[in-house]
Amino acid sequence: MSTPEENPRPTPVDVPLIQIGAPAPSAGGCGDACGCGGEDGYELDPLECGLDPDLAQLLADAGLDPVQVEDVAHVAIEEDLDNGVDVTTVATVSEEAMAIGDFTAREAGVVAGLRVAEAVLSIVCTAEFEVERHVEDGDRVAPGQKLLTVTTRTRDLLTGERSALNLLCRLSGIATATRAWADVLEGTKTKVRDTRKTTPGLRALEKYAVRCGGGVNHRMSLSDAALVKDNHVIAAGGVAQAFKRVRDEFPDVAIEVEVDTLDQVHEVLAAGADLILLDNFTPTQTEEAVAVVGGRAVLESSGRLTLDTARAYAETGVDYLAVGALTHSSPILDIGLDFRDTHGAGV
Repeated sequence: MSTPEENPRPTPVDVPLIQIGAPAPSAGGCGDACGCGGEDGYELDPLECGLDPDLAQLLADAGLDPVQVEDVAHVAIEEDLDNGVDVTTVATVSEEAMAIGDFTAREAGVVAGLRVAEAVLSIVCTAEFEVERHVEDGDRVAPGQKLLTVTTRTRDLLTGERSALNLLCRLSGIATATRAWADVLEGTKTKVRDTRKTTPGLRALEKYAVRCGGGVNHRMSLSDAALVKDNHVIAAGGVAQAFKRVRDEFPDVAIEVEVDTLDQVHEVLAAGADLILLDNFTPTQTEEAVAVVGGRAVLESSGRLTLDTARAYAETGVDYLAVGALTHSSPILDIGLDFRDTHGAGV
């Protein structure tokens, strides 16, 4: 029986201090200036596209596509500049001024997206900049703790600050929320996992943040695996019929089926479902479903789930808790940028 891949927490990388070069003018995701495509459809290694090779490798090692991250970074900066310049910074800061800035946690949590923030800065910075890494994605951090120190031109750091923080705070908020669920489930076999309720364009990053928080990923897209839900059942004329049609059309794809009753559990189990989604079952009903299945399929609980009830569901023996709120409702983790030193700040 195949199941969607579970991704481990990213491995910390012991690279405390690096020099990152300014991106080449031709670099940048998959737009008109993309460096990842050659003539006649020939494609280069994504690690050769745009970002500093060392940074691109760190992103790839974490399970992220460097080209996608670069695209997101470009979109964030282009949205903020809107084909213009940072008028406040250009007016108040000389072009030669240099600054040292610390990305600092304002509250306790779990950090995620540090390399993504670096990617944003690499798009903005017009010269080499130095990065000192104090923590790694997935680490718990305390209020006042330095996460990342950047030395670069003051104008560039000010221009890239908000775009970098928007992504870093968002991803760290997801990681922090996920860690709260993972902590509650510790000592059980149950894992918390996400859904496809993600921000358009940021799915890979948000699901990465879930992994940083100790959760696991459900399918990344509609093509990864099948999930037969209530509307599919209605359209197909029944849960067994829906399952059979997917199995006949895509025999090698893992199929998860959403059920509302114990009777449906028997039905889809007999049909050969790989995974069964128990929708809005109580802990008692979930325990009954676990007994009925007896390990013949993977079980996932969804609906009526809170941190207060998570342990009760886990103790039934269910395999996963599906929590869409991880990506659609997590508050940000408050992180700020503090200038430690500047040289030649005025115009």
